[in-house]
Amino acid sequence: MNLTDNTFLVTGGASGLGAATAAAIVDGGGRVVIADLPTSDGEVTAKGLGDAAVFLAVDITDEDSFAAALDSVESHGRLRGAVHCAGRGGDRLRILDKEGNPAPLQSFRDVLEVNLIGTYNVLRLASARIARNEPVDGERGAIVLTASVAAFDGQIGQTSYTASKAAVHGITLVAARDLASVGIRVNTIAPGVFDTPMLARLRDDIREGLAAGVPFPKRLGQPEDYADMAVTLLGNSYVNGETIRLDGAIRMAPR
Repeated sequence: MNLTDNTFLVTGGASGLGAATAAAIVDGGGRVVIADLPTSDGEVTAKGLGDAAVFLAVDITDEDSFAAALDSVESHGRLRGAVHCAGRGGDRLRILDKEGNPAPLQSFRDVLEVNLIGTYNVLRLASARIARNEPVDGERGAIVLTASVAAFDGQIGQTSYTASKAAVHGITLVAARDLASVGIRVNTIAPGVFDTPMLARLRDDIREGLAAGVPFPKRLGQPEDYADMAVTLLGNSYVNGETIRLDGAIRMAPR
């Protein structure tokens, strides 16, 4: 799917991976709808990208308001694709604490609500709009989801996060097969340790240790690395149903 003169949705687009992806789409000649929470810096991010970007204040888990919000921005252009970056970190809870008490079930539910239910909500609502398009070179559009290397190498304390991201990986091929009938491709990126606002809260020595654990290149991933891959997956019409690890060949230790 060509970026030029087409419109793409980027969830979590106010900062980090999403902001870099939104900028890459605009740099490639496309238009972008930045979807993020009302409390985010989405308005500022969109203004920084000029007339090619608009901000949509939404909660990806809110079915009705998100659908209505997508309808409201169709004047910016009919969606040709979506890159879903919105999500949350895990709760870092052991299954049993030091006293042998089980972790609270609600915490597990809360992580899945955002990372899994939210992902499916974006997938289904974006697909419904992309499917209305006339095909261009045989396809109507493309969707990129975001998992994590935790889907494969989950660490102790990441039960909820790993479950949510492994499910996104599991959805990918099914969605690609399902939406093939309407000409929509679906792929997923599984990032490793990336220099995002979430990681920025860690001490410098912890960040340096994470970077040192990457085989090559020995650095944290940059949001632009993710954006480059996302744009490639939007544009390459023969990549479909894949989850691509973007991690410098890292394999996470148990803790």
